[in-house]
This record gives sequence, C-alpha cells and structure tokens, in this order.
Amino acid sequence: MEQHVTPCEDAPPPLMYRVERPVFDEAYLHTQLLHPRERSPKTIRQRLAQQLHCSSERAKAIALSFLPILTWLPSYPVKEYLFGDLVSGLSTGVMQLPQGLAYAMLAAVPPVYGLYSSFYPVLLYTFFGTSRHISIGTFAVISLMIGGVVVREAPDSMFMIQALNGTATNTTVFIDTEARDARRVHIAVVLTTLVGVIQLVLGLLRFGFVAIYLTEPLVRGFTTAAAVHVFISQLKYLLGIQTPRFSGPLSALHSVTAVFSDITSTNVTTLIVGGVCMVVLYCVKDLNERFKKKLPVPIPGEIIVVMVSTGISYGLSLSENYQVDVVRTIPSGLLPPAIPDFSLLPNLVTDSIAIAVVGFSMGISLAKIFALKHGYSVDGNQELIALGLCNFVSSFFHTFAITCSMSRSLVQESTGGNTQIAGLLASMVVLLVVVAIGFVFQPLPQTALAAIIMVNLLGMFKQFRDIPALWRTSKIELAIWLVAFVASVLLGLDLGLLVALGFAILSVIYRTQSPKSVILGQVLDTGLYCDVDEYEKAAECTGIKIFHSNSSIYFANSDLYLNALKEKTGVDPVHLQAIRKARKRKLKKESAERESQNHKSPQKMSAVVKLDLELGVTHEVVAGGGSQNHLEVQGNGQVAETHTESDSEETRFLEPLCPVHTLILDWTPVNFIDSVGAKAIKLVIKEYAAVDVCVFIAGCSRTLLAELRTLQFFTGVVAPEMVFPTVHDAVLHCRRRTGHMHPRLL
Repeated sequence: MEQHVTPCEDAPPPLMYRVERPVFDEAYLHTQLLHPRERSPKTIRQRLAQQLHCSSERAKAIALSFLPILTWLPSYPVKEYLFGDLVSGLSTGVMQLPQGLAYAMLAAVPPVYGLYSSFYPVLLYTFFGTSRHISIGTFAVISLMIGGVVVREAPDSMFMIQALNGTATNTTVFIDTEARDARRVHIAVVLTTLVGVIQLVLGLLRFGFVAIYLTEPLVRGFTTAAAVHVFISQLKYLLGIQTPRFSGPLSALHSVTAVFSDITSTNVTTLIVGGVCMVVLYCVKDLNERFKKKLPVPIPGEIIVVMVSTGISYGLSLSENYQVDVVRTIPSGLLPPAIPDFSLLPNLVTDSIAIAVVGFSMGISLAKIFALKHGYSVDGNQELIALGLCNFVSSFFHTFAITCSMSRSLVQESTGGNTQIAGLLASMVVLLVVVAIGFVFQPLPQTALAAIIMVNLLGMFKQFRDIPALWRTSKIELAIWLVAFVASVLLGLDLGLLVALGFAILSVIYRTQSPKSVILGQVLDTGLYCDVDEYEKAAECTGIKIFHSNSSIYFANSDLYLNALKEKTGVDPVHLQAIRKARKRKLKKESAERESQNHKSPQKMSAVVKLDLELGVTHEVVAGGGSQNHLEVQGNGQVAETHTESDSEETRFLEPLCPVHTLILDWTPVNFIDSVGAKAIKLVIKEYAAVDVCVFIAGCSRTLLAELRTLQFFTGVVAPEMVFPTVHDAVLHCRRRTGHMHPRLL
C-alpha cells in the first residue's frame, strides 16, 4: 500500500528577513551614518612605553607564558592523572630506548648519542612546552637530515688510512672509525646548537606562524620522501653489506645502486635476524591496532625485539661466529658538558634553517591535533622557544636535533597520558638505562635496529593514499604533494624542501592569477546575486553587468582582472571607441557628399529664387533627401534662408554603442589592493566613462575602503558616491538612475 507523506501542518513558519532602508553609498555612510572615531596617532615613545611597561600582573603573565608548567603543576590532580601518566611514561620510555638507538644510526653517530638525545630534551620540554601529549625526542626525518649533513661534512674518504701488509708493496686501506665518529658527533652537535638558536630567535620574535607556509600536502609529500630515504639507508644494515653513505642530489639512487651492485655479499644470518625482527614487529603492531580498545597498554614490541635479539646475539656470539654487525661499545653514565666547536658553523647555516623549520612544523602540527582533541590550546611561539631551548641547551651535553615523534606521541596519549609528567617519567627510564644498564645492549645486532626503523616507516608509507584522495579534491594540492615527494627523493631533503616550498608559493600566485570570474544575476524577489551560468534562477539585470572575481587586485594580477572584466561582460571600451570613431568618419563623409551635391547647381537655384521673389512665394528645394532649404520673403523684401539637418543623423550618432550601460564590480572577495591595482581600476573607469558606460563598485570591506582612501583612489573620475555597501544597493541605484537619463543609455 502506498503512503503519501504530506508536510506537517504544525511546522513553524519560515523565518522572515525584512529590512526597509534607503539605498546607501559610501559618501553617505562615511559622513552621515558611521561617524568614524577620531584617533590621534601614537608616537614611537608612547608605543615603546606601552610595550615595555612593567607591572606585577604583566610579570606574572610573562613568567607563566615562558614556563607553562607553572600553569598546571600547582593544580595537578594526583588521584586522577598520576596513574595514567605513570603507565604512559613507562610505555613511552620503553619505546624511546630502541628508537633512540636506531635513529642515531640515521644521524650517522654512535647509538649512545641517541639515548642522550632521548633524555635531555625530554626533560627540558616538560618545563617549557605547551603541549601535554606529544613525545619529544629522536625522529626519523630529522635524524636523516642530520645524517645527510654529517656525512657530507665528514665523509669516509677523509678518514682512509693505508697500512702496510707485510711488505712495502702490499697495503691495506681501512677507515679510522673512531676519528670519523668523533668528527661526526662534533658536526651533529654544532648543527643542533645552531638549530636551537634559530628556533629560539624565531620564537622570541613571535615567528610561530612560519609553519603555515609548510602546507599539509607539502609536509606529507616531504615526509613520504624522507621515509623512502630512510628505508634505502637501512637496506645495507638489513642485508649486512658494506656500502658508502651518500649525500646530496641523487643520493637515493646512488645508494640503491651501491646496494644492488654488492648484493651478492649479503650476510645471510644478518638478513634472517632482520627479517624475523620485521615480521615480529609488524605482527605486534597489527595486534596493537586491532585490539587497542581491549589492551590496557600496547604490547611493547620494539623493546621485546631488542631484548630477544640482544640475548640471541650474546648467546650465539653472532658478531664473532657469523660476522653480524652489532652496536658494540655503549659507555655507562653521562658525558660532561662541553662547548661545541663553533668553527664549523659557516657550512651549516642553510641546513640548520631547514631542520629548524621542519622540526617545528612536525611538532606544532601534532601538538595542535592533540590540543583540539582534548580541549586545550598550544602557543606556537612558545613551542618554538621550547624546541629551541631543548636543542640549544641539550647540544652542550652531546645530543643531536630532536622534535616530536608521531608513533611515540600516539602511544603516550593512548596509554592514558594527561600531562608532560609522562614525558618526564619516560626520560627517567632512558636515564636509568644510560647510567646503569647501557652495557647490556652492546651485543644488539644493527639489523634489529634497522628492522625497527623500517617497520616504523609503515605509517609514513601509508601517506601514498593521499594521491587518489587529492586527485578527487584538489589537483593543485596533489601537484604540491608530488613535487615535494619527487624533489625530495631526487635532490635530497634539504634542496627538496626548498623546491617544494617555492612551488607551494608559486601555486598561491597561480591561484591569484587565475581566479574564477563570473557574471552575477539577481535571484527573483531577493537581494541575492549568484552566477548566471550555474544557477537557473539567477537572471541578469537589463543593461547591467555585475562582475565578480574571487581575488584581490594587486600588481601581479591587475591586468588579468581587467582582461577578465572585458571578456566576461563583453564590453570593451577600446572596441567601442573604435566603433564611435568609425561612425564619426561615416557621418563626415556623408555630409561632405551632400555639400558637394548642393554646390553643383548654384545658378539654377538663384534663378528659381529670383522668380519666386517676384511671385512672393516660398520654394523648397530637396537635395539628397537629407536637408531642406526654406526661402521666405520677409516684409522688407529680403529673403531669409533657414537650413535644418535631419534628426535621423543625430539619432544614428547618439544610438548606444552597446546594450550595457552600467558595470558593477563586486569587491566582496577583495581583501587588499595596491597602488598599481588602484591606478588600473581608475583608468578603466575613465575608459568606460568615455563610451557612456558607468562603473560602480560594491561590497567593499571597511579595511579595503581605508586602503583606497590612503591610495587617494577617490579623486578625479572616481567619487565615494560610486561605491555601495552591497550589490543590491548598487543595482537599485542604477535602475532609478537610468529611468531619468538620456534615451541613449536606456
């Protein structure tokens, strides 16, 4: 049985919107209605006094902003938060240990320096950071960028030593690894110091907004490329082969070529150990993902792999019996602080800027995600200061640059972490290992660390799914993603980031130079105006063209704006001026032809006049059908001649050059205009006025109007009476105006 659904009779009536007011223009609004406030400009001395004044409240606010821990630690709810922070801190610390050891390999420094980098920065961030959930420490992308710089500045070729092999003719070449590692540590420490200084200065100068220039597609494409670099760099450890480490453009291709050219020397034992570790880690991560709602804490797969592989390596003597590379020496205790070798600074400035920006971008993006989820706010400037202090201060204790880790941050948040007390406890776990039991991990196979790194890259490789999604939503963002990925893979992470950033800026310029331009029409019986090509109910107003372009007007696109205006409206003042000149030439030619015809028979006309004078009558001579000569006899016997041109010629000249008599520029989407754009608009208004087409402007914001007044826009052909607050105001004014104008403008 069919059921017919009828509208509910008790439905509330639609909300009505009725406004009855005069049509406003800018002249009336500015002088009669709004009454702008008179504000005397402040002197430089007054501004400095306002910024530098000191009071107890201001001092307290500065202290709380610089040390965010003071805002939440005094009111820390021990019963509610302590257990969750304790579990979270232990879980994150257990995860931080193997990642610190593994990511030190990416940074091309001995593994113990990864543990140092997992302790000092985490401890400092507890006091200075504003995020409650991110886990600060080593991160694959930053470690790889550091490793690229370190290998470039201290390649293996600098530490080649030739040793005699029995006779003077036989020599063996080997690498002085101790000297190489010491040099690389110095470079990494100096680079970290410079990164910290840059981040600290940017934070103090309130430059926390710099991260917005690294758009999400750019960051995701860049990190995916970094994952490719990381994966390639770990192949030699997984296979147990010895290949040089490359840096610079095409380093990824050179590394792959070197690995495959030497693949026949693969250590099978190393490959088996690494493969088993990868399988175990993948299965544990899959179990954690599937049963994350049922498990109280994630299964610590990484520390399990580290402990089991270390035990097997120690029990079977994999290093001596099967030539499996292991971590070897891990000194116990913390190294004393030392001043970095600042003579290395000049070669590291460019790299440090890239690392500083990328590290901050990673940290602030993840911090904002957790802050939004848990209902608090993070300060981008304070985050810069916190990261800068973590890197700068920690570099004196032999660490390399850090940022937040996505995998550890997810663990810290999902296991119940509520504050950075969890991070503090995680750093204590690392400290315990460094001070007391670091020697236990000396037999740890490097292939196990490579397996940990590779499995942790799965999340980054899943970002390839962005490609079909961006293809459906935004082709420009897809182009940014692909350029960031391809450039970073081929040119290296430093140059790739620069190319990607430049392309992203160019995409913004492209968008401003290729905006969507439409003609608006009025929706019947409303004050709404929509695109006539897209909506059926939008109808153009007779004789009026309403032009809308969703871009600002400045030096780079002012010509494009005017070209789109002429193309969309179909009204080109240059073309109309040419038509007008052609009409003038044609009328002059016709007038000259008539005059020549009139001068051909002057004697005949004089005879006729003489005869008619005698008869006392008026005679009409029609010449060419275009003019009439009236000869009348006046009372004193003189003849008066009157010459009358036909109105048809004047009418033909005064006919409108086109059916459009008014253009309305909808400036609702215009955010700013510069002097070049203002001059271009004034010039086109003057050109249209010369062909009897009036131009009005509608929808300007008060900020834009202030800019126009500063640019002295309202002079000459442009007056405030030509600017209206809404498009509907402008349309109503034009309709009333054209009703009382010369017929040629109707």
